[in-house]
Amino acid sequence: MHKLNGHHHISMLTKNGKQNNHFYTKILGLRRVKKTVNQDSPSMYHLFYGDLTGAPGTELTFFEMPVAGRTVRGTNAITRIGLLVPSFESLLYWQERFQELGVEHSGLTSYAGKDALFFEDHEGLRMVLLNHQGKEAPAQWQTWDGTDIPEEHRILGLGTIEITVRYLQRTVNLLKDLFHYSVVEDDDKEAILQSSEGEVHGEIVVKELEGPSEKPGKGSIHHLALRVSTVEELRQWEDKIKERGLESSGVVDRYYFHSLYFRDRNGILFEIATDGPGFTVDSAIEDLGKELDLPPFLEQKRADIEAILEPLD
Repeated sequence: MHKLNGHHHISMLTKNGKQNNHFYTKILGLRRVKKTVNQDSPSMYHLFYGDLTGAPGTELTFFEMPVAGRTVRGTNAITRIGLLVPSFESLLYWQERFQELGVEHSGLTSYAGKDALFFEDHEGLRMVLLNHQGKEAPAQWQTWDGTDIPEEHRILGLGTIEITVRYLQRTVNLLKDLFHYSVVEDDDKEAILQSSEGEVHGEIVVKELEGPSEKPGKGSIHHLALRVSTVEELRQWEDKIKERGLESSGVVDRYYFHSLYFRDRNGILFEIATDGPGFTVDSAIEDLGKELDLPPFLEQKRADIEAILEPLD
């Protein structure tokens, strides 16, 4: 059986696409690599931010939901996103930048054994910058030059993802037994697992918390997508998920990648997504994210879709 290759992307809810676009491109310095729509509900934006090409493992994606209320935090939810930066000096740079730009943030601290700087976006989405200690990033990651962030301090890609659940071992056992994650730490209330041992770009922290489940709203995390290389591998995982007694969506063609969705026994929504064909399937690299891109099956509805969407720029 193939192993998963770490995180593919992570998807959130935002109330306002224009404000969201400003925060992630102007404050965090990420590239908007795809401006498209939710394929299941094309009246709403689906925005992707990442590196030069939106390589798997760098993507933050947002569904715009103007009716979204506030998030009521609780358990059985994905609760924090780790983003890797090159060095401890990078954390100092970001601490000063957040101070200047009025971004809610902590002092320098540690998280999952790494130097860390906690912060939140304008909608309360919880994130943490993590010191990658000068380690080599995955080969496909390429930082984007169209930002004012100095190259030596730019966000590299996704790091540790935190999941908070009512029953710890339900999620830990899924990652360990089905997906062959390595267990780095495991105690009564918290576990750290890695898709590739020693590599933080596939690391998940699972925390146990009793109480009511989170009520999602703006700034909440919808799902975590995990990487596979091919559709063939994806179909093999579909069979394995079914054998474990879990229901999945089956393989879905998202045009930019193929994927499937399922929930674990704590109700956490996971996606498994293929690396390709990627965002350059309908855009040159230099044009990524500039115009509204639609998958072919929605192209005939372009005029109606564009009439609904508010301009971002």
